[in-house]
Amino acid sequence: MPHSLDLDGFIHRENNRSKLCSVVQGEHFLWCDGAQLESHSPIDNQLNASFCATDYSTSQQLIKNAQYSFQTWRKTPAPLRGQLIKQIALLATEHKEELAHYITLEVGKTKQEALGEVQEWIDMCDFAVGLSRQLHGLTIASERPQHQLQERWHPLGPVLVITAFNFPMAVWAWNTMLAIACGNSVIWKPSEQTPLCSLACVRIFNLACEQLKDPPPAGLHTLILGGKTTASDLVDNKNLPLVSATGSVAMGRAVNQQVAQRLGRSLLELSGNNALIISDKADQALALRAVLFSAIGTTGQRCTSLRRLIIQESIADGFLKKLISAYESIKIGDPRIDDIHMGPLISKQAYDKMQSAIDVAQQQGGRLLFGGERLTMGVPDGGYYVRPTIIEIDSEADILQQETFAPVLFVVRYKQFYEALNINNNSTLGLSSSIFSTDIRECEEFLASSECGITNVNVGTSGAEIGGAFGGEKDTGGGRESGSDAWKNYMRRSTNTINYGNDLPLAQGIKF
Repeated sequence: MPHSLDLDGFIHRENNRSKLCSVVQGEHFLWCDGAQLESHSPIDNQLNASFCATDYSTSQQLIKNAQYSFQTWRKTPAPLRGQLIKQIALLATEHKEELAHYITLEVGKTKQEALGEVQEWIDMCDFAVGLSRQLHGLTIASERPQHQLQERWHPLGPVLVITAFNFPMAVWAWNTMLAIACGNSVIWKPSEQTPLCSLACVRIFNLACEQLKDPPPAGLHTLILGGKTTASDLVDNKNLPLVSATGSVAMGRAVNQQVAQRLGRSLLELSGNNALIISDKADQALALRAVLFSAIGTTGQRCTSLRRLIIQESIADGFLKKLISAYESIKIGDPRIDDIHMGPLISKQAYDKMQSAIDVAQQQGGRLLFGGERLTMGVPDGGYYVRPTIIEIDSEADILQQETFAPVLFVVRYKQFYEALNINNNSTLGLSSSIFSTDIRECEEFLASSECGITNVNVGTSGAEIGGAFGGEKDTGGGRESGSDAWKNYMRRSTNTINYGNDLPLAQGIKF
């Protein structure tokens, strides 16, 4: 497959020993003195790329460049900003197969899932292009004669975007396409596990800039590669008014504390411990398909992956028999092969955490119904391929309070419907939840009571569309990205009072 984005020179597995640059600014590669980092493919644990983290002084200079760029970009009419995003969408569509290739190489996603992630980026561009003509505020009735109240929205400034490994392009696009449409510049610190995906995104962005009649200012989008130290240095910078961070709860807490200390804004998309209720009134064939993808899609490494299956006891035995049969039919292996359903875990650390969760669950009374073991036959050497796991357990088990970022599905039975609702909400996390039922009363009660930001009926927990706001409650962080009015996170609100009369009446009828 030809790689027209010309990243082959950065891939070690192509027998090229070039180091991946630590910073990409336009097409200029800046070499830095930070720590040496390496990226290995989860497919076979081969080295993909090595690179240097950005040193502190360089990152500070790049933030200043982003500030200068912002001052120009904010004055560009929003519909013209949309033209840049439209060009990005055209290029992402043209290079869709190639972009998906890098996702598969660095994340281990199957071809279909990788292509779906690139499509999500393209869809996000479509949304942002339309938004560029709809950044509107309100006109509010004033209590004073010949006065008008207005609400206007203005760009914030350079936005820091920190993304996780599991959606290296889509989550970047959620944030960046909106931030750019709203008139901001962007500093991007991606996961150190996906440098090639990051570089591919930047190449698309830069090509789009070059193809415009009036190119945007240099420094509009800056990629900074590095680890936790690099991220912490960026988060501390008071010249980045918004930090949008996706990752674990521990990471989110640390970011939130740092940003709050300097009175900045945080937009947090953190972990999920998602539940799906199957009522005795459910369409079980529909539910089976939803459970299967929600639990094993992306090898259980989505924040919206299904962790807890809550099933009515009268149908549990029959449904679990069908579910185990479906699990047995799943093809696991090299995600570059077309008919594979599930690829590897991201790393040995992820595998160890999965095994630990299985052991703890069994110690807490859980019964292993299926899977759990590492596969070594018929899969590439070096990768951590596992059989997806089903464990039946009591609803009060402590393990149910943890997010296991792997294909481990815990099954809990319930008798009365109110018990299912309580089990669903008995979590410190509140991202995604679902119910399968044909009873409208059950469905409406669930929608009214579920303490999650995403609450679905007869749809699985994963696979959200970009048109709706994405995010969750509780320790999930409370952030909202992607669609609806999530764009407001990337802007500041200004309330304006306009007096077009000859008098100066005071509000609240005050006489002075």
